Amino acid sequence: MALVGRQDLADALDAELMKRLLPAAAVHAVHGWLAGAGARYVTGVGAHAVEYVPARWSGISPWPDQLVERSRMASATISRAQVVAVAREAVKGGELSEALVASYVWGQGRTGYGPHRLKEILAEPNVSDALGKAGAALQEEGAVAAYRVLYRAVRGLGPAFFTKLLYFLGLAMDAPAAPRALILDQRVARVVRTHATRVGLETGLTSASDVAAWTWSDGGWTPHRYGVYLRWINAVAEQLVSSGNGWPESSPDLLELALFDGVWDPAR
Repeated sequence: MALVGRQDLADALDAELMKRLLPAAAVHAVHGWLAGAGARYVTGVGAHAVEYVPARWSGISPWPDQLVERSRMASATISRAQVVAVAREAVKGGELSEALVASYVWGQGRTGYGPHRLKEILAEPNVSDALGKAGAALQEEGAVAAYRVLYRAVRGLGPAFFTKLLYFLGLAMDAPAAPRALILDQRVARVVRTHATRVGLETGLTSASDVAAWTWSDGGWTPHRYGVYLRWINAVAEQLVSSGNGWPESSPDLLELALFDGVWDPAR
């Protein structure tokens, strides 16, 4: 399939995705999660925490003061709110490496290869400059512009992790430009991919499965794709608010967490 033709199909599928948003079964599943396991996040997702072992990150520098000392061998937890606090101090100081470290630790949790990969990223000669430019773009132009700055800019730092950084930086900044950054990772992309495939097939779009697999791949999403994701997830969050049942206003990150947690499987 020619690239131009495939892009036309992708645009058509994106348009249908924006028209149809979530089916009734998905709305029911997400509201059910909010009434159960997700109830603790109804006032915000700041308490969403993961476990990590500080000692495994002993080779990482700079290490944020707000995190547990790296001499600790036992597990500790790091929450979204704690990462925001680190990011806020990093923004004030004008050096965003500590924000990257905190967001990476939160994103990797107990994964064994995380510290090695982060050490390699921090050793890249352009990392500080790229982070600074991304932070400025986020403040002045919004999430897609900041994404564009980091896209393929730092070896080893892919979208699944730098969107976490941008998300936390956006929460730490005073009135960053719209749109706000949100996390896009493999698990969320796979949910959207399956949903997009079903939407395409139901509306008779050609090669829906192939096009959805291309646009919502497991990684490497283009800045354009990230912009589509932000528009879609914000529209779905508004849909959930309008549907009633207590879904809170201005909470697309709550929806991102619900999708990450697998509360809805579009394949069923």
